[in-house]
Amino acid sequence: MEATTLSVSSTSPAVNAFQLVFHIDVFLLALAGVFALFALPRAVARFSRAAEWRQGHILRAIPLERRAPRPPMRSVQSPPAGPSTADNLTSEESHTLHSEAHLIRHPAAKKEGWSLPPHVCAWSSRVPTFANILRYRLDAGFSVGQALILVIYSAALVYAGFLKSNPFADPLRTGFVAMSQIPVVYLLATKNNILGIFLGLGYEKLNYIHRFAGTLLVIASNVHSIGYIYQWTIDHTFSKNIRMSPHIWAFVALVTVDLIYLFSIPFFRRRAYNFFYCSHVVLFVLFLPAIHAHQPGVWPYVIAAAGIISLDYLIRFMKTRVFNARIRPIPDLMLTRIEVPQLNAGWRAGQHVRLRVLSSAMGWFGWAESHPFTIATAAKTPEGMVLLCKKTGGWTGRLYDMAKAAGYASDEGAYGRTVQIMIEGPYGGPGHCVFASYSAAIFVVGGSGITFALSAVQDILQRDSEGASRVKIIEVIWSVQDSASLTPLVPQLTALIQQSIYTPLKISVHYTRTSEKPAGKDFLPPGLTLTAGRPKIAKVLDAVMSRAVSYGSNVKASLDITGVVVGVCGPTGMGDDVAHVISQVDGGRRWAVGGIEMHEE
Repeated sequence: MEATTLSVSSTSPAVNAFQLVFHIDVFLLALAGVFALFALPRAVARFSRAAEWRQGHILRAIPLERRAPRPPMRSVQSPPAGPSTADNLTSEESHTLHSEAHLIRHPAAKKEGWSLPPHVCAWSSRVPTFANILRYRLDAGFSVGQALILVIYSAALVYAGFLKSNPFADPLRTGFVAMSQIPVVYLLATKNNILGIFLGLGYEKLNYIHRFAGTLLVIASNVHSIGYIYQWTIDHTFSKNIRMSPHIWAFVALVTVDLIYLFSIPFFRRRAYNFFYCSHVVLFVLFLPAIHAHQPGVWPYVIAAAGIISLDYLIRFMKTRVFNARIRPIPDLMLTRIEVPQLNAGWRAGQHVRLRVLSSAMGWFGWAESHPFTIATAAKTPEGMVLLCKKTGGWTGRLYDMAKAAGYASDEGAYGRTVQIMIEGPYGGPGHCVFASYSAAIFVVGGSGITFALSAVQDILQRDSEGASRVKIIEVIWSVQDSASLTPLVPQLTALIQQSIYTPLKISVHYTRTSEKPAGKDFLPPGLTLTAGRPKIAKVLDAVMSRAVSYGSNVKASLDITGVVVGVCGPTGMGDDVAHVISQVDGGRRWAVGGIEMHEE
């Protein structure tokens, strides 16, 4: 809080504080660069295909061309007609039920226009033992790897704060430390995260570092301020110093960061998200000029932070679209289905968008609220973009009630109504992981997480029909509370199973709550099962691995086994359970199948 010029003499004579914190920032940047280098091979493999440059960045509408499906390499025998006691078995019950003969692709297929995606194993597949240690969960959704990153980050800042310095005798040093982390906090707060782009991670995957870095910035700022207040009090100069303009702005900056921290506690984030978000934006904007007025020498860091946040909002504006959408309720799932047929390209399976509904029925300020929803369809399909919005709170409740109140009374004569929406995105997704490049795919989802599985499966089947997928085994495990949740999605799930001509698709639905009117199983097609109780993920993974190895042994001369990818979308505990199951797989079996990789949405 001292308004002196940033110089060597302003702190310990043996250490140039400005250069010290600059070198700390360079170290953190180099550390991020190391992670980016590990991700580089997969990034190169992904973007070696021209189509990937047009997916996952900007939403758009394109005219769809009807493509002829890939000619079958051999005849596929249809299952025998009539009831069968084995129709409803899943992979966890029998992996020898269905013949694997139709999985064999003829080597000459590559000459007929196949364009298989390149596959590069993740580092977790190359060093599974080390990966299992880093994947071990210390708390719900918090792994050893994440904790290690935070320890290294905090150690770097502690080193900068204590090197030949006492924070109580030299409070200016902690001011330098806080100053140096301003761009880091702002960078990690952006939706279009530059760091995430190089690492192949969505902003939501790096948010835990943003919260931690913000906490350390608040601590350093308060230690810096308290140190000067203590010195002024001892010297009896508090009244004199507090009236100086730079120090007044220092207190303004201090109050802003403390309020940001206060309004970021879980209570405000969960109970009053709009207040949390608005206060964040306003206080973030106020903080930068306040800190510059306090100490003009920090202008490089202020400019960097302002540039980062300005670029983010510019890109967000470019990624925003306004469309008329069709909304209708799905009572059994307590969902609102939003259909935007005009918007049909620009996203990857597993990505999400941020949605605003521009309608007075959403309340006075409902139009200003933005909520994330995973896209439930693959790109380049006639139905366009579809979102399934679970009724979980006030905003989603009003959206559901608005769709339900429309009923059949709309002027178009169809169920639901038309509303104007604002869509921003796409964001998140699998990063440099390409689902179609693996030999087998398992999707473990819970509740509304089925949207992730729907888009991923549809994308794989779409690519497979064009000869652009290596996947030959797909298993979907969907956990719901009520068995009635399956009923409204049976037609869509059945359609996916019917489309899986070349790639067997099995969908097992598990319900955990007894229903007064349980859904019947007679109407379920082969490949779709409904079972009471929690899924046995370990058995499913074991069966899929066995089938993948069996398949690979028949075609090892033409196609290599490229591993199993396990996608997870649901409650935090579900991701923890799947991570534990994967860590228990025997190393020999893991090597035989080409590795097991986990993507958590």
